[in-house]
Amino acid sequence: MTASQPATFTAPETGSAATARAPIADDKAMLRAAVDLTRDLNTAKGSIYWPDMLGSALVGYALLAGAIVTDNGWVALGLGVVAVLALYRALLFIHEISHMHRDALPGFRTTWNLLVGIPMLVPSFMYEDGHTIHHARTKYGTPDDPEYLPLALMKPWSLPAFLLVSLLAPPALMIRYGLLTPLGLLVPPLRRINWERFSTLAINPDYRRRPPSEANRRRFILLEAGAAIWALVLFASIWWLGWRPLLVALAVFSAVAVLNQLRTLVAHLWENEGEPMTVTAQYLDSVNVPPPGLMAELWAPVGLRYHALHHLMPSMPYHSLAEAHRRLARELGADSTYLKANYRGMIPLVGRIAASTMVARK
Repeated sequence: MTASQPATFTAPETGSAATARAPIADDKAMLRAAVDLTRDLNTAKGSIYWPDMLGSALVGYALLAGAIVTDNGWVALGLGVVAVLALYRALLFIHEISHMHRDALPGFRTTWNLLVGIPMLVPSFMYEDGHTIHHARTKYGTPDDPEYLPLALMKPWSLPAFLLVSLLAPPALMIRYGLLTPLGLLVPPLRRINWERFSTLAINPDYRRRPPSEANRRRFILLEAGAAIWALVLFASIWWLGWRPLLVALAVFSAVAVLNQLRTLVAHLWENEGEPMTVTAQYLDSVNVPPPGLMAELWAPVGLRYHALHHLMPSMPYHSLAEAHRRLARELGADSTYLKANYRGMIPLVGRIAASTMVARK
């Protein structure tokens, strides 16, 4: 998932020093190996998906409840931090759902929406269509891609702005579902704007969502209605529970949003200026953070530490990516194109992108 927040971020001006680079040809040997070596890894295993998603959600909500009811500030903080990590992991299954065949793991998408998507006001329709465009071979990195901005070529202040705006995602989602959705029933133009601009987890502010297909329309309406009802319940909870439960929950969900935005920041190198890219160029503009580092499993869980590999094999379930990476690295060797998308961790990647904005500014 290049998961972020509704498309309300204003794109900073692109740096004047950005220059076009020579196109990168496809590495056909790598693309062929990616298919040939992983044919047996493409089945999603319910024995992994279900306990991982359910366990993450239940642990997250239990710790969130503990943070709400405890009177000890340090205990509340500790419980809140672990709740953020657990709920973040549960939330990122939206990325798997966007790639999952409709007949795979019956009931998983519905259960996720009921337990995670609607309670966190991020129902799966906010990712399903837009993320498909992000993986389209002719759309990635272009102005039509809802999940791409040339962040490495923008002004230096664009990076802190990109991160800070995510703090506002939870209250913005409450307004989107608890206020704009009911008003949209009375004001059709508002409903159209709400759908086009505030119904996709996008970072490209110019993206406008098309109407849903007939196959998805009823399901999307039900999910939106469920999120709207839950948002209204959250607003109403202030009158019978007071402010504390809602404020603590919003603080946890804001931390989840910021963590996800950090992951989004380092999921790609963001160096494309809008031209269509070959599959290999898309791969090299994306990021793997493979072992031995352990921290990446916390900030890029559910297979997202292998984000570049995911762009080679979008339909591969998250639990197979580590084995696919081992096979490809072993087969293709140390000098291969494949290993050029490997990085050590989040801090070096943030440093690289930040340094690029400094160059682009001159």
